[in-house]
Amino acid sequence: MKPRVSHHKTAALTLVEVVVILSVLAILLAILLPALTPHHGGQNINCSNNLKQVGLSFRIWEGDHNDKYPMQVSVTNGGTMELVAAGNVVTTFQVMSNELSTPILVLCPQDIKRQPAATNFSSQLAGHISYFVGLDAEDAKPQTILSGDRNIAGGMMKNGVLEITRNDPVGWSSELHGGIGNIAFADGSVQQTTSRKTSWNLRELIGQTGLATNRLAIP
Repeated sequence: MKPRVSHHKTAALTLVEVVVILSVLAILLAILLPALTPHHGGQNINCSNNLKQVGLSFRIWEGDHNDKYPMQVSVTNGGTMELVAAGNVVTTFQVMSNELSTPILVLCPQDIKRQPAATNFSSQLAGHISYFVGLDAEDAKPQTILSGDRNIAGGMMKNGVLEITRNDPVGWSSELHGGIGNIAFADGSVQQTTSRKTSWNLRELIGQTGLATNRLAIP
């Protein structure tokens, strides 16, 4: 009696099947890799969200103070007019501590030099702020600048206050977002801008404020 011989062959993938599998893996990798890899863009989105919360806090505060921001109210009346005009940014965020609720909101996630965030709104807040304060922002003028990333470049600095005219060359340094920055306006909106000649060019947006000179207190 002859022994039985198995005629079953080991299963093997065809070339087409191999190509299909590799294609599926490549697609999955392309989808998952951005989510697993840290990048500046995601941090910039967080920074934009911070400024939206900062802008909302400003608007809540001014709603309780005759439609005026802290920069428009004298220190004797609970504002920061005299202090912020001398470049003191800290006090403006301190008087809005109830509206902000946490000092994390005034620190850009990418601002390594200012990390970690302050744990409260006491004196330790100084040195942990990433956003400037616009001295000329008014609720009645929605396109005036309320706040924004501190790495703005250009204009003339005077006692902690950066003065920028319509004709000044202005842009963003690469310190925080690599030539991209965020501006919060008096109407509560936040716009991501660039230093380049685009539709969202920083210099053009500054020109649309309607002010001959924009004053920004830089932290």
